[in-house]
Amino acid sequence: MISKSTIEQVFETARVEEVIGDFVTLKKSGSNFKGLSPFTDERSPSFMVSPVKQIWKDFSSGKGGNAVTFLMEHEHFTYPEAIKYLAKKYNIEIEETEQTNEQKEEANERESLYLVNEFANDYFQRILLKTDQGMAIGLSYFKERGFTNDTIKTFNLGYSLDEWQAFTDDALKKGYQLEFLEKTGLTIVKDDRQFDRFKGRVMFPIHSMSGRVLGFGGRILVTDKKTAKYVNSPESDIYHKSKILYGLFQAKQTIAKEDNCYLVEGYTDVIQFYQKGIKNVVASSGTALTPEQIRLVNRLTKNITVLFDGDAAGIRASIRGIDLILEQGMNVKVVMFPNGEDPDSFARHNSLQELSTFLEENSKDFIQFKAGLLVEEANNDPIKKADTIRDIVNSISKIPDPIKREIYIRECSYIMDISEEVLFSTLAQISKKEHQEANKNYKTEQRAFNVIKHEKPTKKINYQYELERKIIEILLLYGNEIENFEDLVLKEDETTGELNLEPVVHKAKVFEKIYLDLQEDEMQFSDANFKTLYYSIIDTLHHSEDFQLRDFIGKLNQDMANEVTTILMDDERYRLHDWQRNHIIPKEKKESISQLVTQTILSLRCFLIDQKVVEYQNETSNPETNMLPILEDIRDYLKLKTLLSKKLGKVVGS
Repeated sequence: MISKSTIEQVFETARVEEVIGDFVTLKKSGSNFKGLSPFTDERSPSFMVSPVKQIWKDFSSGKGGNAVTFLMEHEHFTYPEAIKYLAKKYNIEIEETEQTNEQKEEANERESLYLVNEFANDYFQRILLKTDQGMAIGLSYFKERGFTNDTIKTFNLGYSLDEWQAFTDDALKKGYQLEFLEKTGLTIVKDDRQFDRFKGRVMFPIHSMSGRVLGFGGRILVTDKKTAKYVNSPESDIYHKSKILYGLFQAKQTIAKEDNCYLVEGYTDVIQFYQKGIKNVVASSGTALTPEQIRLVNRLTKNITVLFDGDAAGIRASIRGIDLILEQGMNVKVVMFPNGEDPDSFARHNSLQELSTFLEENSKDFIQFKAGLLVEEANNDPIKKADTIRDIVNSISKIPDPIKREIYIRECSYIMDISEEVLFSTLAQISKKEHQEANKNYKTEQRAFNVIKHEKPTKKINYQYELERKIIEILLLYGNEIENFEDLVLKEDETTGELNLEPVVHKAKVFEKIYLDLQEDEMQFSDANFKTLYYSIIDTLHHSEDFQLRDFIGKLNQDMANEVTTILMDDERYRLHDWQRNHIIPKEKKESISQLVTQTILSLRCFLIDQKVVEYQNETSNPETNMLPILEDIRDYLKLKTLLSKKLGKVVGS
């Protein structure tokens, strides 16, 4: 187990904006950062990070927490994995206490798969660099491709011995279970025999965005028509090829910095570009491009440049991926390499300056590229030209932004020498056809909804819930602050006998003031989560002079952490929409903490008085009830509420 001192050091050192910034493109928004949700498919930012509070909140999915909980949610780390990741990021030495056998057995299956892959990754690298066969075959191949030792290390390249079960035997000897070797696909099990899947292949480990090894790609080095040139790990609980881009771990920071991502097909394309100095490049690893892969890039940049081989077979089919990119609201450019060249060979045979210049000069907007390609195919045939125009307009129809659609229609009109009116008409027809079925379903659902809508009563605001929520927020943000509070002491006028509230000013900590006031009113929280949080916060504040939000959140379970971050970050939702530009300025609560506390407590008291009055009024409906004392109680409560309301009006107005 990781020692408590290591965990405390990790929490003190880790910066939530730095950790999340490795996975999500964040932009400054006042004292906070905002970005697109990494958990949902969205085009408007609803993800907020607070450096001051050291928490984050995703308003689209409801998730929230600190740096550790982000890694657990986003990378599916266990708690120890997240701590180890942060310790490595911030160069913190990990102290571990001895684990019991029971604790070792508690490691879940997912973690076991990761551990097996990590072992395999180390094993293949060791075989490549430390064995005669690895150096003679595997390392020689990489050197022939022009890869340097630094590049081989950066991408963790390796080699699997050309023996039937060399890897499997070594893994079993080291204590790894055959069950997990088979589930990761590293070992093939048939009846009572086991075989290494990647026998005699050079190895390309495939990493997650955080750097964990998810699977492998292996390339055979001998010519054999019966054997596949490349073999990938099979699908598993941690490896889903449609949701992974090769090289993203190495490229993510440069992609965000350059605000562009180059998309290629193969492993060596990525590695050659990276080694040459163009590091913002990823590969779909030979699979058809998927929306999930595009969304990975979308977290880092809105711009993708697709690189095609000069003699790529079936390029007509390949450009369908462009439509998928457009559907995600991204900007697409295309580069075609000279005939007989691919990204790997072109990068190998040209300098960084030559490669950069070529990419810049030959980067075409998708409509120019597609028009040139299809016009060439049409070969002055009017029918084919009409099909070409329809194909281009079909791609434009995928773009969600209406302004971009109009600009591209005008561009298409100019390139294809056809009127904008005809193109807009065609665009409307395509859009209508695509959405026809969806509209039918929508109208059916809408009719059903309309019937229900008229019958459904208007949802009432739960004022007690909102006030309890506000109390939790105040305690979390300002619990240890010392403020001057104006208490109201109820006194009877000696002459008139009327009740009056006289102000008495005293200094106290916010949490003490709230605790004493609620205890005086014998008030119990109606919401179970708020009740649990309330007593937990009060206890922590009572026993700790230095209350740290991130430490407190770190000790909560995920449900409670989500609840807390929702409370703390809810006001930031308004800042996501730049309300200040519209002269709507959210009031800063810290301007008057004592005023906020007093206002909230008074509002809660007024609400509870109203509830009590209603209870008494219900009792008066019973004919056997003695009315006089009840009416007197109601009168006293209403007088008290009048006094409290006057005071509340002064607090709000001050």
